Amino acid sequence: MSTQLRNETLKSLSLPDAFEDLSGIIRTEVKVIVNALSDRAGERLMLSHRQTRDLKRQLYNRLTQSINETMAPLVVERQ
Repeated sequence: MSTQLRNETLKSLSLPDAFEDLSGIIRTEVKVIVNALSDRAGERLMLSHRQTRDLKRQLYNRLTQSINETMAPLVVERQ
């Protein structure tokens, strides 16, 4: 894992207003997915604690970014 990754902060989930009530549930589910995948990778690939932590951070940020980018166009505008 790169040094830059270790210093990267976690991205926040930013859903359009129409979906804001789902933020807590989605954030929790993303954490469950990230923990399951990184824990399994750590065990099977014998990753160090630091590598596992960096993998968790990278997975969390990429999943969050993907959700944010996919949902952003769904802003509901009242006419």
